[in-house]
Amino acid sequence: MARDESLIPAKSTLPRGMRVLPYLTPGEVYQIVDACDGRNKERDQLLILTLFQTGLRVSEALDITPRRIGNHDGHSVICATGKSGKPRMVACPDPLAHRLKSYAYGKRLGLDDRIFRFNRKRAWQIVKKAAEEAGIEKKVWPHLLRHSNAIERLRQTGNPRALQVHLGHSSTLMTMRYLSTLAAALI
Repeated sequence: MARDESLIPAKSTLPRGMRVLPYLTPGEVYQIVDACDGRNKERDQLLILTLFQTGLRVSEALDITPRRIGNHDGHSVICATGKSGKPRMVACPDPLAHRLKSYAYGKRLGLDDRIFRFNRKRAWQIVKKAAEEAGIEKKVWPHLLRHSNAIERLRQTGNPRALQVHLGHSSTLMTMRYLSTLAAALI
């Protein structure tokens, strides 16, 4: 069903907490993953998958070490340090956790060596280049993958409170932006 854009209020008329956020569909994300190539193809694919499948902020993803990938109650998790400096456990799909550990093992990384050994600027370049190669016409940046994860989780679970905990939001306002975005997509 096509969206009727006339039913969505202009951005400036909505309070900040209700504005629609940009996001990618899972199909677009996997197009970007498939477009990765070159010497660091596996690493670049892992970065994009990690950002999308976990909803981590780019700084949190860049801090992942093999030691931070673990198991809690039978589920794979990544121990991340959030924006506020508080540690949190983030759900990680088992296949992704396995790929991250295998990559680290293959690169002979120590338990405390960062898996992604580059800075935020390089992460932006990797994501942007892969999106261009994939032919994605939207503006794409690493945090857009976090938005995309949030929209997809909310679409699957319908649980804003669980999303708030997963994303590490201290306020419900940011989480409500995802709910507004999903609602606008359904119009």
